[in-house]
Amino acid sequence: MARADHFMTIDLAALAQVGTFLQQRINELAATIQQHAGRVFNLNSPKQLGEILFDELKLADKPKKTATGQYKTDEQTLATLEGKHPVIAEILAYREASKLKSTYVDSLPSFLAPASGRIHTHFHQLVAATGRLASADPNLQNIPVRSAAGREIRKAFVPRQAASDHRQSTVPPFTLLSCDYSQIELRVMAALADDESMIEAFRAGLDIHNATAAKVFSVPLDQVSPDQRRSAKMVNFGIIYGISAFGLAQRLAIARSEAAAIIDAYFLQYPAIREFMDRTVADARNNGFVETLTGRRRVLPDLASANQNIRGNAERAAINTPIQGTAADMIKLAMIRVDALLRETPSQTRMLLQVHDELVFDLHRDEQAVLVPRILDAMRHALPLPRDVPVLVEAGTGPNWLAAH
Repeated sequence: MARADHFMTIDLAALAQVGTFLQQRINELAATIQQHAGRVFNLNSPKQLGEILFDELKLADKPKKTATGQYKTDEQTLATLEGKHPVIAEILAYREASKLKSTYVDSLPSFLAPASGRIHTHFHQLVAATGRLASADPNLQNIPVRSAAGREIRKAFVPRQAASDHRQSTVPPFTLLSCDYSQIELRVMAALADDESMIEAFRAGLDIHNATAAKVFSVPLDQVSPDQRRSAKMVNFGIIYGISAFGLAQRLAIARSEAAAIIDAYFLQYPAIREFMDRTVADARNNGFVETLTGRRRVLPDLASANQNIRGNAERAAINTPIQGTAADMIKLAMIRVDALLRETPSQTRMLLQVHDELVFDLHRDEQAVLVPRILDAMRHALPLPRDVPVLVEAGTGPNWLAAH
């Protein structure tokens, strides 16, 4: 049976403050959006929103419609309209703030277990096709960290406090420890593809996005611009998921021809990546499945589909699964090693949460000096990569999840 102190503690006062901030943000955005629209309407009604955007503001020549004839106003559709009118960015921000408030601020307190006063999420091993653990009831793996509002919510996750120790000292006995695999999917891709150029960049400890930008844009490493690095980062991560020139153009807000040129330059500099992708799809079509580095298989019958869209999705899954699946296997093996480590020598430190490439711990300060290096070593060596591609794990501590991460 799982022990109560293995689960996340919430600072309800901090969460309430985030709720107040989000509600103010929601109210301000709603007022601004309706001001742009020139009238009051229900922002949560796709039908009314579609009429505002496409009948009244005319933000698209041929707006897409749903099967029922309503205008599409989903996030993907709105993202293609960004820059055409300030109302689009405001609607997306309104939706994010509303979702964060309802999904986390309003609902998290209802998940507090009466016996422990902590959040007890549930992990499922057989939900994600790539093998990642999936968190549910509540989902603690989907709290955004890139947005200011999402970061504020992470502040409400705090370490447990040993009451007796806390009374004797002004320094809390526990802190949160975050251990995060750095760019692990890119490292796995470099290893599986046996791409010498990318492997050397990792061995040299270079910023892989800077190194990629220098190669793709033919500039010295120390002269890479922020925009060039951003483009290279988008391609590095997008390649794993089969990004197209159209998709890259949308994300970077550039012409499709420019995006296509960037992708072509990428494969020119990293030819083994292209060969790996082509070889993986061909092998998957012949075998009917793909494998992770540990030999875990995913069957892909849709590779034989006559429907081009279905077949294309299966091809992207064939490329992505060995990469993301190997990263998933690695952190699961790391969790087993870390669990054994914590059992070898009785400790007060507890492993709390797995969020994709990150492990979160309740760390007792007295154990920090000895235990943290051993945890990092266990994670680094959980699943050695081919060609000795180095695995980097970054660690941080803090009074809350955001500070630790």
